Amino acid sequence: MPHPDVLIDRETEQARLRELLAAGEQKLVLVYGRRRVGKTYLLGRTWGDDASSFYFTAAETTPTQNREALLSALAEWSGETIHPEDYPTWRSVFRLLLEFRSPEPLVVTLDEFQYLGENPRELNAVASELNAVWEMRRPRRPLVLVLAGSAVRTLEALNEGGSPLYGRFAWQCQLRPFNYWHAGELAGYADPRDRAYVYGIFGGTPRYLSPVDPGRTVGENAVSLMLNPTGEVRELVQTALLQEQGLREIPKYVAILRAVGEGRTQLNEIAQGSGLELDTALRDKLERLMGLDYVRAGRNLGAKSREPFRYRVSDPAFRFYYRFVAPLESALATQDPGAVWEQHIAPNLDSYMGLIFEGIVEEAYYRLQGRLRLPLVAEWGRWEGLDRDRKQLEMDVASMLMDGRVLTGSIKWHRDPVDVAVHTQHLAMLDRLAQSGVSWAHTAREPRSPLLYVSSAGFTDRFVEAARESREEVYLWSLKDVFQP
Repeated sequence: MPHPDVLIDRETEQARLRELLAAGEQKLVLVYGRRRVGKTYLLGRTWGDDASSFYFTAAETTPTQNREALLSALAEWSGETIHPEDYPTWRSVFRLLLEFRSPEPLVVTLDEFQYLGENPRELNAVASELNAVWEMRRPRRPLVLVLAGSAVRTLEALNEGGSPLYGRFAWQCQLRPFNYWHAGELAGYADPRDRAYVYGIFGGTPRYLSPVDPGRTVGENAVSLMLNPTGEVRELVQTALLQEQGLREIPKYVAILRAVGEGRTQLNEIAQGSGLELDTALRDKLERLMGLDYVRAGRNLGAKSREPFRYRVSDPAFRFYYRFVAPLESALATQDPGAVWEQHIAPNLDSYMGLIFEGIVEEAYYRLQGRLRLPLVAEWGRWEGLDRDRKQLEMDVASMLMDGRVLTGSIKWHRDPVDVAVHTQHLAMLDRLAQSGVSWAHTAREPRSPLLYVSSAGFTDRFVEAARESREEVYLWSLKDVFQP
């Protein structure tokens, strides 16, 4: 397992921050991301001995209390006497920070910056005060001021037109959860299947992954951290929405996430599953959840603008929680969580992993693209619906390539190698789509359009032979290939 001080998957961000400091000039930086994605961890481990670093985290209280707390923290950090009454405005505080004398390069981080104003209008006024000080002429010096926070949309707005700070940032960065590869690296399991399971249960949020013990089985970790009523990760997931700034009617948001997590993907299904009206308020809440990266929306490849979106829970940890933990809450509160895992979750885990594995493959394609010289993708997608005979059809990979070809294929989370029938069925589905008037399917049927087949357990010899004979370009990946270094 990686050493707790090892930085995983943030090397690019760390290098960019150091580069800005090395420029020897005054630089303003914006770093934001959902809670628990590792902003504090990154910003606290970037500078080392290269700079003096002052870090302040604002609290969800009044601007006056935050201003006084900041001045108190600065006095304690610097050892200098600072009288709060001498700095009664944010402009005076920002001027103090930017003109603070230091023999070394200086980094000032204001975390949870959104709490410096009690509402958007007040925060805009704070940003205006900062801008006024930032524009003042002062001697050239190596100084980086980092504004950070977890209110993603609020922080993004600081660098949009109309904001006083628009155009002032030397660099803007949104930290996202780890992909499947880095999640597996942090979790510490050696077996690719275990790494995939861990990602499917705990997702890519570093804070959810850090308690995972690779010396225990995946099931044991799931029971202690996710199923147990006092499980560490369970409590973090349950309280995540409560900590999002500005969210009201939390039970309605929870109901929406639960409906989507249980597999209701279309708007009318979500309304029915959540017990909410199918109205503008529901759509607004879904938009808010998408803005916070809890939910994602997608359409079939080639879909027209009037076709409905399908919604899915973005983070696997939330998907697992709303698929298994929330519906079994009563049983988990009164009975042995280990027995609930063995009898109700473990038997259904491989079925659950199907869509998780599709997401892993999409991430793997982009991760391996340069190394394997894979075709560039214009639009990654899938297709599900009815053909012209009103029969259900689902294609795991249906992606438009930048060279005009169409990449299609199948992704299977199985225990046994996939046999040739999967290939035969895939070609038959392409025929059905083409006959149903789906335009891209005609291109996908051409020998020059590549195929991507991914099976967690590999393929039979018959499958490999048939697939390679059918196309000029065929990619066959096992779980080992997906998790290759």
